Amino acid sequence: MPEIRFRVRWPDGRTEDCYSPSTIITEHLEVGTDYPLGQFLDKARDGLNAANERVRARFGMGCAQAINQIIAIEQRAATYSGTPGSTVRIEDFYQ
Repeated sequence: MPEIRFRVRWPDGRTEDCYSPSTIITEHLEVGTDYPLGQFLDKARDGLNAANERVRARFGMGCAQAINQIIAIEQRAATYSGTPGSTVRIEDFYQ
């Protein structure tokens, strides 16, 4: 199963590299797009959950790294939740 990483730029300008165990995440997030924080969270969760389910279908169990990535994204996003107009940019997908 081809894993992929994606780079996000948080509202404060910091970048973070994130992990997905499947390229299906690319169907949920688009490079160069600025997402409102809540929309980014929804799309990242949906994409990483879909990736987790692909791993489960293929190997009979889910991917702990996908779940951990969701948790890490949620924790980071919480630091910006009180800032109106916060957006997250998808900078890149890479292997």
